[in-house]
Amino acid sequence: MADSPARQRDRSATEASIVEAGEHILLRDGFPGLNVQTLAAQAGCDRKLVYRYFDGVDGVVERIAARACAELVRSLDSVPRVEHEGLRGFARESLTAWVAALRASPLTLRLMAWALVESSPLLNRIESDRSAVLQAWMRERRPRLKTAPGGDAVALNAVLLAAVQHLALSASARPGLGGVALDDDGWARIEAALDRLLVAFPD
Repeated sequence: MADSPARQRDRSATEASIVEAGEHILLRDGFPGLNVQTLAAQAGCDRKLVYRYFDGVDGVVERIAARACAELVRSLDSVPRVEHEGLRGFARESLTAWVAALRASPLTLRLMAWALVESSPLLNRIESDRSAVLQAWMRERRPRLKTAPGGDAVALNAVLLAAVQHLALSASARPGLGGVALDDDGWARIEAALDRLLVAFPD
């Protein structure tokens, strides 16, 4: 027997409350504070509903991660399209667009920080899904660019990508890193430094 429309609405509202509670706890307390008891208390519902609707905390985290990925997609899609003639300009656009998307998504940064200190099939899947968001955007934006025959542009891009992701993570936890303040002026310095580093890419 199917649920009545009223019951479906109640379930949808409770699910939304639990997911919002999870986001609030994750942003306020970090992942150590996220458990069935705190979710239920924050959402104002019975703990049984967390299991019934999400099969426990992992189901809530999956829903949070999906919403965080959607934030990244919206941020990346808002970047104006530019036709680049070489990899250098495209690499700069990709790196700056990605770090801007990360900085605009505190939930993503919390999930990334969690994955740095704990490994699980769920967190590995979330990391893979996040990476797929950037890879899909990059493939769509550079359909006609080819990797130069000399050097390893892919590995260099991976190193720079790891660097900007670490900077974005650091900015969510401390005011500076390596002598550079992670404020607006500091990010302008970081972008200028990226320009210097990207000379290794063909123009």
